[in-house]
Amino acid sequence: MKIYIALLRGINVSGQKKVPMGELRSILTSVGFDNVNTYIQSGNVVFESKENNTAFLEALISDKIKVAFGFEVPVLVKNRTEFKSIFKSNPFANVEAIVRKQVYFVLLKNTPEKELVKLLSTEVYTNEDFKITANCVYLHCKTGYGKAKLNNNLVERKLKVEATARNYATMVKLLEMSA
Repeated sequence: MKIYIALLRGINVSGQKKVPMGELRSILTSVGFDNVNTYIQSGNVVFESKENNTAFLEALISDKIKVAFGFEVPVLVKNRTEFKSIFKSNPFANVEAIVRKQVYFVLLKNTPEKELVKLLSTEVYTNEDFKITANCVYLHCKTGYGKAKLNNNLVERKLKVEATARNYATMVKLLEMSA
């Protein structure tokens, strides 16, 4: 059994796309996942599965949500090793930025095209530092993510990939839950 972390994008925000975590846990358990646990209401799931294909897991989870709740939800699945590697590669690990809750991870579903990465890398955003890798855009939002110009939607638009953002504390908690 492998340990996976699934990140659902855009659920339970401002009363839209409501997915109760208890129901989600039941649905995922019914498809054969083991030790299904969720963290907060924003769609963070840790589970175990014999399946090795993350694209298959993403499609399965997305399909089950659509059947149960009637809407589509983008789903990103990483195994624990991949997730830990993304976390450890964070270039903004200075304690002050973390304490001030200024560090964010925009996890990418697919590797963006090199030309798009190159174009975005040249852009400048006031009070925002960022680094783009094959599977994550790391953000240091000096005035907070809520005021950031470079957010999940902009990353998706500029890099033409699906993505979902999580803060540093959530990343830590998901790693702890998956240990």
